[in-house]
Amino acid sequence: MMDTQATAVLNDSQKASLQNATQCLAPNWPLDRMIAVNPLWKMVDRPFDQVATEMSLLAGIRCHMPVETYLDWYEQGRIDNDCLLKAASEYGLSLSVESLTMYLSKEAGRVQSWRNIADWADLTRSNNKMSWHDEITHQISQFCAAHYQEQRPMLNRQYRQQSLNLYEHWLQIARLDRGLSIIMSEAHLDEQFDLLPDDQESLFAEAIKTLKVTHTSLEQYGKALLLDINGWGSYLAYRAFEAEKQGKSQDDVRSLLAIKMAWELVVWRYLEKHNTADFEALNERWGQQLLHINELRGQHHDALLIPRIWARALELSEQKSLQRQLTQVAPNSPEAPALQAIFCIDVRSEVYRRALESQSASIETYGFAGFFGLPIEYEQAGTQVVRPQLPGLVPATIRVFETQANDEQLAQENRSASWNRWGNAASATFSMVESMGWWYAFKLFKKSLKGDTSHALAPANNSHWTLTRQGHTLSVDDQAQLAKGVLDTMGLRHFSSTVMLVGHGSHSCNNLQSAGLECGACGGQSGEVNVKVLAQLLNNLKVREALKPLGYSIPDHTQFVPALHNTITDHITCYSDVNDLRVRDWLTHATYLAQQERAPRVDENLMHMTKEVRDAAYLRRAQDWSQTRPEWGLADNNAFIIAPRQFTRELDLQGRSFLHDYAFERDTDAAVLERLMTAPMLVTHWINMQYNLSTTDNFKFGSGNKVLHNAVGDHIGVFEGNGGDLRVGLALQSLHNGEKWMHTPERLAVYIRAPKSFIEKIVKKHELLKNLINNQWLYVFQWDGQAVSRYNHGDWSEQA
Repeated sequence: MMDTQATAVLNDSQKASLQNATQCLAPNWPLDRMIAVNPLWKMVDRPFDQVATEMSLLAGIRCHMPVETYLDWYEQGRIDNDCLLKAASEYGLSLSVESLTMYLSKEAGRVQSWRNIADWADLTRSNNKMSWHDEITHQISQFCAAHYQEQRPMLNRQYRQQSLNLYEHWLQIARLDRGLSIIMSEAHLDEQFDLLPDDQESLFAEAIKTLKVTHTSLEQYGKALLLDINGWGSYLAYRAFEAEKQGKSQDDVRSLLAIKMAWELVVWRYLEKHNTADFEALNERWGQQLLHINELRGQHHDALLIPRIWARALELSEQKSLQRQLTQVAPNSPEAPALQAIFCIDVRSEVYRRALESQSASIETYGFAGFFGLPIEYEQAGTQVVRPQLPGLVPATIRVFETQANDEQLAQENRSASWNRWGNAASATFSMVESMGWWYAFKLFKKSLKGDTSHALAPANNSHWTLTRQGHTLSVDDQAQLAKGVLDTMGLRHFSSTVMLVGHGSHSCNNLQSAGLECGACGGQSGEVNVKVLAQLLNNLKVREALKPLGYSIPDHTQFVPALHNTITDHITCYSDVNDLRVRDWLTHATYLAQQERAPRVDENLMHMTKEVRDAAYLRRAQDWSQTRPEWGLADNNAFIIAPRQFTRELDLQGRSFLHDYAFERDTDAAVLERLMTAPMLVTHWINMQYNLSTTDNFKFGSGNKVLHNAVGDHIGVFEGNGGDLRVGLALQSLHNGEKWMHTPERLAVYIRAPKSFIEKIVKKHELLKNLINNQWLYVFQWDGQAVSRYNHGDWSEQA
């Protein structure tokens, strides 16, 4: 082996640059708890435009749509001329509309992005040989898949020791793999792996020295290497994030960077030894790139000016349209409610809430984060499986489980879960037909007609819940304090006879990304557990008694009903009897109205069906194992409104706005608003940016064609096809209907009905909020029911 430690050692500056490089990737949650995340979350301390430039420079990533798309939207009237002029002025351009549109119609030429050594080597590589870049990605990806699968192949276990980190394990496997020379058609390539340092820090030092990486370019080079395999990098960032929540450390992202840099060193040394002409060209191009990285960055910045202006003009136009609605509405005075229904703030709830409210002035609906303020994880009785039921940013502090297990149901669910894990995977469906014969083919056909909407690990309808904290059952007083915190944030002070707690879930078949359609606030699960637990708390007479000294007097006749909104079919399932016949009728008719409204976006054929036929068609859609677009999820989201429902009840927000109830008059110290701006607002931002970036660059931040998805491990993620990098983000079928984009990428606009002093105080207290607002990752507006003002860099500007 080569002794590199004596000749190359990392200095403090290099260590810092490498550490900074490993912080460029946001966590990406596995399939069984797939939640939305801003892929650029780790960089929100810098302006969005600056980060977009860096992404374009280092990885050719698009953070904006192509100019031709914006031109189409402009011609459709979606972009206002006044907003186009305003956007241009923000970027220092002052032209007439005619001159401006002519200037903005030019698609900037594609500027060459940074190339890693493997990319430069491919430029001179023979066409009949495997691409260095593609094989490196494939080899690393397949290794990571084997390394992280719960059931690893015996070969890997034979050579792996628990003391080895990711780099050391990869190096051990690479040294044994003589097939790499054959695949690459490069004799003696395998010898280069024997020359690599045994530990990753020595590898970094040797690579930096050999590749002549300068101090000013090391961090960018490290980021470029990780962005080149950002799927696995994001999964490893998730593992590090979860370890940190538990007070542990996990540094596999750094090891992944070492693996990528090791391959760069292998290619460099191999060409230097075996292909002098190609190496000389590589050396020249690589050196020039290192010298001129700042000049290259400037070219990317200039090239992005036109799409930036279009993107900003689109945002201004859509904000102007919404603000016109918000400032013209007169708040209504609701009657004494016969029904109160609390829904998740999810944009899909907005359509159903309007449908429900339209039937009677005595119906009140509220918006509340879908995990219903419960910091819980769920353990099904009789199992050791635990899953989070809260946002990914938040650690669970309470564990809930059914007091008594339903053995028959548990056995059935275990059989169903095992069967569906195999049969519902896209990669397994047809192999299952082949191995099981026509009997299974018949089952698939039957599922497409009738369906199986059972959920593995679903609680029983008549469960009694036990709540524990650190192994101890919560006392009545503890439960009352938990309920009080929920009610404080919910803003519910007076109670009707029926109060529905409505979580949501999305039941689809043969969908590896199904968790992405569930409740993100519940960790990619349905909200069923949360509403059942909260209903038990609030229906408990002892808890109600303990709530009285805390300021809440719940009438004896009030019944809290846990329910679930199926966002594909718009059906509401109630988990306890609803005594009021009017409520049942209202729910049935609301389903009809919501289905009718969604029909044009879901499938135009649904528009021409009768009520009963349409309902059956929605059910079939949820149960169709071949359906790639069971619903549109949160596509086209663009706003988050924090205000009492009475100020938005008369508005048609088109299923694009998150809605959270909030009354500042009862929040004298702004504590509730602080919770909303530091939790739900961050979650909605993550959702918004996931949809935005999955649309602008589906190759790097989306997961491509859903039809080609294959599961990696039990839940790690998906490949598109049988290899390549792990895919992150949303599939194209979740964003595009085959003819047009169903999501419009624009940064989230947050409208808050509260005094400006409240907002200022909270933002000044939280560095993260200052970064999000000042660096324009989202926009925050104060709305008093009439005028709207934008908050930016500590100042307010009234919006026209």
